[in-house]
Amino acid sequence: MREIAARYPEPRSGLLPMLHLAQSVQGRITPEGIEACAAILDISPAEVSGVATFYTMYKRHGVGDYHVGVCTNTLCAVMGGDEIFARLKEHLEIGNDEVAVQRQGDSRTVSLEHIECNAACDYAPVLMVNWEFMDNQTPESAVQVVEALRAGHEVRSTRGPRLCTWREAERVLAGFPDGRADEGPTAGPASLAGLEIARERGWSAPDPSAQPAQEASDD
Repeated sequence: MREIAARYPEPRSGLLPMLHLAQSVQGRITPEGIEACAAILDISPAEVSGVATFYTMYKRHGVGDYHVGVCTNTLCAVMGGDEIFARLKEHLEIGNDEVAVQRQGDSRTVSLEHIECNAACDYAPVLMVNWEFMDNQTPESAVQVVEALRAGHEVRSTRGPRLCTWREAERVLAGFPDGRADEGPTAGPASLAGLEIARERGWSAPDPSAQPAQEASDD
């Protein structure tokens, strides 16, 4: 935590990654984690708690080894996100933001949460597993993903690396890379479609230094 705070001209700017580091160690935000952040940054525990309770990525309760988020915002919902979320709740026998019971034979645990827009509408409906994308999902494929995770099988995100555990992902978010940043594609055809059309038609972005036509005519 001291190393993180030292990265910033104003140490308290490091609070967000410090909270992620606390989650990587304890799996959630605990009173001890809040006190540690406050002591290092010389701020009150109440200030730290105010930040930790504002952002939904910080958990005050434990989550699974793999935290599955189903986007239920407008486009994903219309494209099937609501059905995926309902199917996973039924399959895992849990509600929103809960951890499924670890069955005999399971090597990992899974938790489930409905989340807001992941800015991946071109691949709707979308899941996230520990903040990595799983694109173009169906209720059946989503069940297959969670079952593979529970069994401990290697699962790769659609546009990213092999999936790591919640705590490992939290350490990366704290600013300690795991060497997987260059694994897998970072964009796909749907994301690049507009760029390809622009190239075919010779379109380009306006020159920000050029004067608007009306302004030029007024002069």
